[in-house]
Amino acid sequence: MFAYTGPLGSVFSKEAVCLYLWAPTAQDVSVLFYDGPAGPLLKTLQLKEFNGVWSVSVPRSWENQYYLYDVKVYHPSTSQVEKCLAADPYARGLTANGTRTWLVDINSETLKPASWDQLSDEKPNLDSFSDISIYELHIRDFSAHDCTVDCNSRGGFRAFTCQDSAGMHHLRKLSVAGLTHVHLLPSFHFAGVDDNKSNWKCVDEAELAKLAPGSDAQQAAIVAIQEEDPYNWGYNPVLWGVPKGSYASNPDGSSRIIEYRQMVQALNRIGLRVVMDVVYNHLNSSGPFGVSSVLDKIVPGYYLRRDVNGQIENSAAMNNTASEHIMVDRLIVDDLLNWAVNYKVDGFRFDLMGHIMKSTMMRAKSALQSLTRDIHGVDGTKIYMYGEGWDFGEVEQNKRGINASQINMSGTGIGSFNDRIRDAVNGGNPFGNPLQQGFSTGLFLQPNGYYQGNEADTRLALATCADQIQIGLAGNLKDYVLISHTGEAKKGSEIHTFDGSSVGYTSSPVETINYVSAHDNETLFDIINLKTPTGLSIDERCRINHLASSLMALSQGIPFFHAGDEILRSKSLDRDSYNSGDWFNKLDFTYETNNWGVGLPPREKNVDNWHSYSSPLFRLRTAKDIERRVRFHNTGPSLVPGVIVMSIEDAQNDSLEMAQLDKNFSYVVTVFNVCPHKVSVEIPDLASLRLELHPVQVNSSDALVRQSAYQATPGRFTVPPRTAAVFVQPRR
Repeated sequence: MFAYTGPLGSVFSKEAVCLYLWAPTAQDVSVLFYDGPAGPLLKTLQLKEFNGVWSVSVPRSWENQYYLYDVKVYHPSTSQVEKCLAADPYARGLTANGTRTWLVDINSETLKPASWDQLSDEKPNLDSFSDISIYELHIRDFSAHDCTVDCNSRGGFRAFTCQDSAGMHHLRKLSVAGLTHVHLLPSFHFAGVDDNKSNWKCVDEAELAKLAPGSDAQQAAIVAIQEEDPYNWGYNPVLWGVPKGSYASNPDGSSRIIEYRQMVQALNRIGLRVVMDVVYNHLNSSGPFGVSSVLDKIVPGYYLRRDVNGQIENSAAMNNTASEHIMVDRLIVDDLLNWAVNYKVDGFRFDLMGHIMKSTMMRAKSALQSLTRDIHGVDGTKIYMYGEGWDFGEVEQNKRGINASQINMSGTGIGSFNDRIRDAVNGGNPFGNPLQQGFSTGLFLQPNGYYQGNEADTRLALATCADQIQIGLAGNLKDYVLISHTGEAKKGSEIHTFDGSSVGYTSSPVETINYVSAHDNETLFDIINLKTPTGLSIDERCRINHLASSLMALSQGIPFFHAGDEILRSKSLDRDSYNSGDWFNKLDFTYETNNWGVGLPPREKNVDNWHSYSSPLFRLRTAKDIERRVRFHNTGPSLVPGVIVMSIEDAQNDSLEMAQLDKNFSYVVTVFNVCPHKVSVEIPDLASLRLELHPVQVNSSDALVRQSAYQATPGRFTVPPRTAAVFVQPRR
């Protein structure tokens, strides 16, 4: 009845500022203006209502003042009419901790870094989404321990502008190596970290460093102050449209806006596009009183999803939002446009995307792609969207409408995280026994003592994992045909995980995010240390780490890496470090430590990466290209266990059937050997090729990988233990 498409928030003209608030159930709305971020009340103005929208006009001279809405409205949580003080849902500026809205013109020249309007001309080149590779990074982790960053900038937006820091040197190396995007964990206004740095409490890290690696004293010290320290991942949304104040040099005023823009600018200038982690599936708080409750004060009961008894659904952590409601859908799309246009963000990662309606995602994609450089200063066709397409809770199997699950998003061009390849490579899943082994961690080949069945069972499991991985390597396409370990030709959708789910679910390679670790759950190094036999040497564990990363880097689709996996980062086995402080989340770009064995992780939740741009054949853009060019060998009942052989063919010359993509190589063959011993495998189908070890590996500092060899007759590949070897046929 009250769906609305007109202006919302603050609209600036030369003479005035108009405030618009959508609140159709409110009995009365006024706006309170204050003297500064913490000063007294100056004036109160009554808003007028028309068809559910309340509005008032104030002089342009009131710009940069601070205000709150006073909403008189019935609230279901208390069963009575309440007076709710709330920030503006469309706020573009805030005071510390969001206690007041800052009336700011986001387009003001005073808020723009030098050359900000020309940033679209400086954006790193991106020809296709299939060229993307992603590095997931938490803003505080990036610089909290970096002594090469000014102490006042550590842990915040400004650290990325310190061009000579250890962290920026590291990111430059990754950019040169082929990385294209940095995915930043939540950076909008969230609860859980006080914006006022003077209120922060910190542990004495020098004292913690003296404690034993297996002590529980470190976690005790962290837990004692974890609600008052500067650390949190940020999945506690309060207001989506404003940068987080704790990451700014000053949480009041313009700093958070200017410094966020400087961060994006600095990353773009070293060749990296910026992905923003957005959390539209839930809110931190609800009810009529708390400062971190906003939307539920304005239109109580509307923004949040309810069960049949009227209680708020909490399957997404807390206070699940209802994107099936028109004005929630609109707020999400409007917010994405705000970040894309006003902050020139290059992509969006959606937390629990499966809890958002598919229609919302498609509207968002359409709106973003319609942005143009001439009008908006942004090329929306270069903005990539992906997220967690898990299907569970009250939205499972489309119970609230068609949701943005992995299966439902096939054909949309929007990516989803591929847990199939993750679980097959590592073993088990994040919710099972942490000792369960997978393809890279010793399943069948080097048991760790945890019983997963007899020899026949584990051999079969290893072959099943290989099938899952090969489909993932082929872009997780649902229609890609593989000769499975049984000898049968099966489509990706006909190959199943251990729980019966279809492995292949995509229609395009850009719809799969291939990963083995992320911010949640253990780091890759920690996973390997949990699952491999205890007697395994550190050198062997390192090889497994890099081999697992190579499986992602050399796959069709979008490779995704958790920050620090390339330097063996550890969180001392912490599987959910969202609130575990700087101590357990330490990321050291000086490479002096990887943070292993810094104490038992908090009790609550725990009781050489090859150049990805060596050949366009690793970045095929269409399902048709993958189906024509990508083949797997060493398949069927007679396969050599623990070995995947993948070939990618290019045309000798352009033809109607197949275009020539790579000017250097006409054929690429990758052999992944997860065995603890050297393997020699014959592939007669490839015996006619003139293959040689890839130049990157010939010149590698890894002496072992240089031992990889190919014998043309009879097509024999010899690969050292725990090695990913890439062979190429150069064009003559």
